[in-house]
Amino acid sequence: MSGIKVISEKCVGCGLCLKVCPAAAIKLADKKAVIDLDKCILCGACVDSCKFQAIEIIRQTVVKDDVSSYKGVWVFAEQRQGVIASVVFELLAKARELAADLNTYVGAVLLGQNIEPAAKELIQRGADKVYLIDSACLSHYTAENYTKAITGLVGKYKPEIILAGATTTGRSLVSRIAVSLYCGLTADCTGLDIDKDRKILIQTRPAFGGNIMAQIISPDFRPQMATVRHKVMPEAQADSNRKGEIIKEAFDETGFDERIKFLDFVKETIATVNLAEADVIVSGGRGLGEAKNFKLVEELAAAFSAAVGSSRACVDAGWIPYSHQVGQTGRTVCPKVYIACGISGQIQHLVGMQSSKTIIAINKDPQAPIFKVANYGIVGDLFKVIPLLIKALKERKRSP
Repeated sequence: MSGIKVISEKCVGCGLCLKVCPAAAIKLADKKAVIDLDKCILCGACVDSCKFQAIEIIRQTVVKDDVSSYKGVWVFAEQRQGVIASVVFELLAKARELAADLNTYVGAVLLGQNIEPAAKELIQRGADKVYLIDSACLSHYTAENYTKAITGLVGKYKPEIILAGATTTGRSLVSRIAVSLYCGLTADCTGLDIDKDRKILIQTRPAFGGNIMAQIISPDFRPQMATVRHKVMPEAQADSNRKGEIIKEAFDETGFDERIKFLDFVKETIATVNLAEADVIVSGGRGLGEAKNFKLVEELAAAFSAAVGSSRACVDAGWIPYSHQVGQTGRTVCPKVYIACGISGQIQHLVGMQSSKTIIAINKDPQAPIFKVANYGIVGDLFKVIPLLIKALKERKRSP
């Protein structure tokens, strides 16, 4: 295990290490440096500053696996009460593309109780193999038991890639799997591709507040793991004629983690807009000026029978609840039509909506970045443009 230690025989208590420690993890006691291991980030600044070589970092040595023995692109098939999450179908479509580039198969991992019918649906959506563990111990999601089940499958079948939705469940699960298997994990990906020369996964995600799109690779360890945002990829279409294999495995109940007990699942009772499933979204931005002007966006959305979205600036200002936020720190959406009203189009917002089928932008600034991704742009004062659109839509509905 990695760690750090002070060699007391060499330490003279000069205090140089205290000055360079960015985590304030070092103090002097009895004229000797003492490191708070809970604060230390193992950056090595103290080691470099010590003139007496009194501080040593111990790095864990890991034997690299034979990556050539790993085959297959797996998708974690998240489900609740036997209903597969729609993000899984998006991942299956992408998995088929990746598997074709790697000349391998697509697998789906399905855990739960009495869920074999869902396995057949996964095959219809693109899985060649479904690894099914049907157990009462897995009837409700608990990260510890799901992690144990999947790491067991990975050890036996050795997939080279594992994908999961960037959902609450997916994020909590695959991070534990990555730690257990000592492999890399890239969270919140918006793009996946294969480096055809090196045969490794290229994982693309926003970084530095969305100002750049980083490409991340894990060349030395397997499996390569990534969580992917919902609605950034098209769903795999169902094909009732597809054939596949259902591989049934047993869960080792002797390893059941009894520290965690499932008590109940309480559904959210507060009504929130489901932006991820909306076909049309009308979003408002800072250009609205103040909270009361969101009524214009709501009226336009009502005329389109659309959902109401928002930029982060409006949420931060308290004009509209967070459940409406679209962007890097909000929801990723992929509607048929996205109408941006008074939104400048910073990269943080574009990350969440640029995969929309048709983007319509309304902004008085002709140089606004939103126009670079828009299919249609209206340069004008939204307080004049939106009422005209609402009027035209209402007249169209009234006409026979």
